[in-house]
Amino acid sequence: MGDYLFLTGATGLVGRYLMHDLLARGQKLAVLVRSSKRETGAERIEAILDYWSERTGRDVPKPVVLEGDILRDDLGLSQTDLNWVARNCKSMMHSAASLLFHADGSGEPRLSNVVGTQNMLQVCEKAKLRELHYVSTAYVCGLRPGPIMESELNCGQEFRNDYEASKLEAEELVRSCSLFDKLTVYRPAVISGDSETGYTNTYHGIYLYLRLMALLVPRQSVDANGKRQTRLRLPMTGQERRNVIPVDWVSRVMTELYMNRDAHGNTFHLAPEECLTPKQIIDAGYKYFDSTGVEYIGYQDIDPATYNSFEAELLPAMMMYSNYAATDPAFDCTNTKRYAPNCPCPVIDEAMLHRYIQFGEEDRWGKRRQQKSRKKSIEQTVASGVME
Repeated sequence: MGDYLFLTGATGLVGRYLMHDLLARGQKLAVLVRSSKRETGAERIEAILDYWSERTGRDVPKPVVLEGDILRDDLGLSQTDLNWVARNCKSMMHSAASLLFHADGSGEPRLSNVVGTQNMLQVCEKAKLRELHYVSTAYVCGLRPGPIMESELNCGQEFRNDYEASKLEAEELVRSCSLFDKLTVYRPAVISGDSETGYTNTYHGIYLYLRLMALLVPRQSVDANGKRQTRLRLPMTGQERRNVIPVDWVSRVMTELYMNRDAHGNTFHLAPEECLTPKQIIDAGYKYFDSTGVEYIGYQDIDPATYNSFEAELLPAMMMYSNYAATDPAFDCTNTKRYAPNCPCPVIDEAMLHRYIQFGEEDRWGKRRQQKSRKKSIEQTVASGVME
């Protein structure tokens, strides 16, 4: 058996940071990637490596690229590729997941989060991988008030959405598997963009609020003082806890924990010491757009018949997050602090929120056309699709 780590989800937000950080620490990686309509798996990875080279000014080591799909048996790997994994990989890190909140006709999010995990475990068994690093979510706690301990999982809790329920089912699946000598579980809270650049490739969580403000606030009229008037009643206090964490910190901590073998076999909550609040998010947006008018009215229903024009545009779009109106629980992070004491979570302040808005506007909130890699694609060294 070799010394490669097999990583799924490398093109996702967390995965592309993990790929960079692990390679930068000298860890050999094999990554599972699905081709898109426009690019092969190898070309998708090359484009991500281009980004990191341009950002850091350094060439990034290349991973081995395995063409596959978490929704297929054996992750869609050919027998040749499966044999390569068995010879060269020592452990699996399963980061691939669907972030869809509510079930749709495709079977998501359960299809990716549960069936995809079953297919990953199938490969671990066939390749005799005895070590698994599984990326769960802190919100497997569901609607429990907390504090939520790292040692807890299924306490009979109810859930806000299908995403949380599917991630609990998947975490129970890996915990019930007898294949592994060591199972390490990472449970991040709500993941936001890069703390330094604002970069993201997915617009969930706090981006709902930021994107709505960016789209709707600039269209409002300006008063005599030059401020945009955005009269808005919100059914919350504005002081609710929000466990939001930057993606670069998530990757840095996970990489630190992975590289520390003494940390393996534990469960880690990745949550901030200083939580964000809706008021901080909205105040930052209002300062960015020079607007005013929000009123926090507490936990009471607002009759749609009384909506003003601004509320009529904004409030219905916020209803998909209505189950998150109450405050977040506190997450115990004892293991994380013990094994990664030198990785404090950056505080998400006004300046960082402004970076998020600015990046979102420049990215057209995910609609900017992505450039293909300008470099020659990673060369294929094995006919079945293994790239080095």
